[in-house]
Amino acid sequence: MALDKAPWKVGVVGYGRLGQSLVSHLLAQGPELGLELVFVWNRDPGRMAGSVPSSLQLQDLAALGERHPDLVVEVAHPQIIHESGAQILRHANLLVGSPSALANQTTERQLLGASHRWNHAVFVARGALWGTEDISRLDAAGGLQSLRVTMATHPDGFRLLGPLASAHITGPRTVLYEGPVRGLCPFAPRNSNTMAAAALAAPSLGFDNVIGVLVADLSLTDLHVVDVELKGPPGPSGRSFAVQTHRENPAEPGAVTGSATVTAFWRSLLGCCQLPSRPGIHLC
Repeated sequence: MALDKAPWKVGVVGYGRLGQSLVSHLLAQGPELGLELVFVWNRDPGRMAGSVPSSLQLQDLAALGERHPDLVVEVAHPQIIHESGAQILRHANLLVGSPSALANQTTERQLLGASHRWNHAVFVARGALWGTEDISRLDAAGGLQSLRVTMATHPDGFRLLGPLASAHITGPRTVLYEGPVRGLCPFAPRNSNTMAAAALAAPSLGFDNVIGVLVADLSLTDLHVVDVELKGPPGPSGRSFAVQTHRENPAEPGAVTGSATVTAFWRSLLGCCQLPSRPGIHLC
């Protein structure tokens, strides 16, 4: 962002590991990048005590408009997007850090409606998804027939709900879910964001046809492993274009967010600040 322009005012919703990293970056580097942190909100305000200046602590999320943000960054939980995403868009552009929320079709419709009504953009962070641009380009050209994303880590790294919460680990490597990403997101809202980003990167397949696989692997105590497999339609020879990527993301034992994802999210924040604020949903 050019320094001769008024700084973009940024609010952060969520103060877990990712939120703390973003706040630290914004306070240290924001001014030279043309970014001004104007508020931090957390469901438990006590978590901000002693680390977030009291002038930046927002006690009531519904009052965020009083801080006049240009961009609100959600790094809390999909429930925030369900409950408050459309209202946030009334005041600012929104960077969604929990794209699994968009698997809910009602939430997606509400966000799109608010985006167009208030002329604000919905940006979605790509997170741990490798090759987002390539997937999007291939999909736009009609060259994507299937997309499968497998995420594996130690069971302690999962925050599961419903039937997945009581799933029995049967051995050193257990497949907990394999099927459409839309069916996974409600029961693994914090562990399906990479798969949700893939569904958004490939709208011709979307949440109903991108396949997500969630694997509990007892050997992966300090890693999140993401494998992406895609294929195009068969060519004249009968063979298909195919790509497989394997990404190992170091993570603290039991952590939901890997180390590389924290860095990638900061780059997403900087990237969306450079993009035009067009209504609609845009990966960054």
